[in-house]
Amino acid sequence: MEILKCTNLKKQIKSKTLVENISFSINKGDVVGFIGPNGAGKTTVIKLILGLIKISEGKVFINGFDIEKDFTKAIEKVGAIVENPDHYMYLSGYDNLKITANNYKNISNQRIDEVVKIVGLEKRIKDKVSTYSLGMRQRLGIAEAIINNPELLILDEPTNGLDVEGIIEIRNLIKSLSHKGMAILISSHNLTEIDNLCNRIIAIKNGKIVADESIENFTAISNENSCVLELNNTDNLKQVIGDYKFEIISPNKVRIYISKEEVSKIIQKLIENKYQVYSVQEEKISSEEAFIKKVGENDIG
Repeated sequence: MEILKCTNLKKQIKSKTLVENISFSINKGDVVGFIGPNGAGKTTVIKLILGLIKISEGKVFINGFDIEKDFTKAIEKVGAIVENPDHYMYLSGYDNLKITANNYKNISNQRIDEVVKIVGLEKRIKDKVSTYSLGMRQRLGIAEAIINNPELLILDEPTNGLDVEGIIEIRNLIKSLSHKGMAILISSHNLTEIDNLCNRIIAIKNGKIVADESIENFTAISNENSCVLELNNTDNLKQVIGDYKFEIISPNKVRIYISKEEVSKIIQKLIENKYQVYSVQEEKISSEEAFIKKVGENDIG
């Protein structure tokens, strides 16, 4: 089910084009990583989606409603944290949630208690936010963002500045929300987190989308496909697979640079020559390596 659809989005201020030709969609249950170099246009796109800045050209539809023509209906099932969540620091976490609840219709005390439990703040929710760690404040921000039970959640740098424990907490929270069917768009510089969280990546550079693909395709080695075979031994392999580029990794492992379509031929050759094939693993690169390889920095000029 399509929750968010962006079509040919463009934002121009006087003669300067910030983003253009931005088209993508997000379905229910998707966790999409939105990545790009600093200044690439990520936050601009998020603000266009949320109706926080005026669209120069193009359309945004949320649950089928046009964000410009039917803003109230489009935005009513959306939760978002753009940049850092703001809180009333000398009120309790619970009082902050009560204030947020007043922005919506019919948010019950029971719903507030539900989101407190979802984000794991039951023991500290009555304490002043000024006593919270950065990770706890981030969790409170997510509680505020999901208090209206949104179908689309947009998070701008949700793990920014957190320590390892805080990152793991937010990661687990985001995963649990996606398992409930929420569509989630995450803008992040932490590409390790993108690897751990997302099923899809949208990469933007110089205000344009340069990649929109599954995490598996994004991290596939694009220049040379390769796989690692675990064998009973790697003796005399050149006589068997000398037509292919390969390198011995260990006495029992070999890396072969080969297309997926030819893997079965290699395995058959090896078996015919009395080798035992224990495993075959396609090699991947991390999102960070893929990002540098496919996206890199913004062009200056």
